[in-house]
Amino acid sequence: MTHTRIIKIDPKAVDQAAIFEAAEVLEKGGLVVFPTETVYGIAVNLLNRAALERLTKIKKRSEGKQFTIHLADKKDAEKYAVNIPPRAYKLMERFWPGPLTMVLAAPGGKSVGLRMPKNSVALALLSRADFPVIAPSANLAGNPAPKDAQEALKDLSGLVDLVLDAGPTELGVESTVLDARAFPFKVLREGFIKEKDIMAAVQQKTVLFVCTGNSCRSVMAEYLLKKKMADAKRQDVDVVSAGTFAFFGMTPTRETLKLIQGIGLDASDHRAQRVTAELVDQADLILVMERRHRDDLLRQYPQAEKRIHLLGEFVKIAEEDKEVTDPIGKPEDVYYLSFMKIKQAIEKLGDLI
Repeated sequence: MTHTRIIKIDPKAVDQAAIFEAAEVLEKGGLVVFPTETVYGIAVNLLNRAALERLTKIKKRSEGKQFTIHLADKKDAEKYAVNIPPRAYKLMERFWPGPLTMVLAAPGGKSVGLRMPKNSVALALLSRADFPVIAPSANLAGNPAPKDAQEALKDLSGLVDLVLDAGPTELGVESTVLDARAFPFKVLREGFIKEKDIMAAVQQKTVLFVCTGNSCRSVMAEYLLKKKMADAKRQDVDVVSAGTFAFFGMTPTRETLKLIQGIGLDASDHRAQRVTAELVDQADLILVMERRHRDDLLRQYPQAEKRIHLLGEFVKIAEEDKEVTDPIGKPEDVYYLSFMKIKQAIEKLGDLI
């Protein structure tokens, strides 16, 4: 039997000394019971073979059944998963941190379960650990998952090294498990998040328009498509825009605002932003104004190659109209020609997405 140490910890004022001690226990191969927003879990250092053997024996898991890796940061998903679909990134943005476990593709044709808990104690512990941490529920096989430390201790006292007691969990229901390796995604276990809510989020498409400064062409395209979707009473498409060399916070040009106002919309609140990995990851379709924009994006985000297209090529308009050159600094009639060229493309795009 192991002596199980219990440390009471306030989730509203997390004691970093307790977190440091717990991380040290994990690093040395110990087992730590800790709270998440769903239920209490058993944290184990995935790189410590002896600790894994202890956990497998306690949980009576077969060797082929994997444990979920718990993350302190959404970006850490890319340390363990490959070929993450854009819609999986959307779910991370929507539900992480939170009670959603996603099964994703891993190197070598394998799979991995990932989750980012919404609990201050859990996130503090995961942030402190510089190794992957797995954390199944803190109960013996066949028993209910524990909602507080006392329930966990009924099963695990003498079997684990440390318990971080932060009181009752917020939700008391296990996370929803989703297989997000390929579309359509499949709910493997419905937990706190309901299947209908996940599927509603998954069905939402995101279109990203890209130009240089995000002050004219991509803004025109964004608002033209928003108008097209609104007229069609479609709420399943999110439209955003960005620039490859945008000055953050810059407003659209006067000429752009005037043209957008002409279709009954107001773009005065729009502020320029640069293309980021987060925007690219979550976009189902990325449409650029010139071939050089596509080249710039492919250099930075080669994994998105199949989703990056020249707007004019994607909608198959005349060769001479496929690129929309930059009107900035030019007369209003040049802006108007750019706007009409984009409008022609958006009319076709609305029927394709």
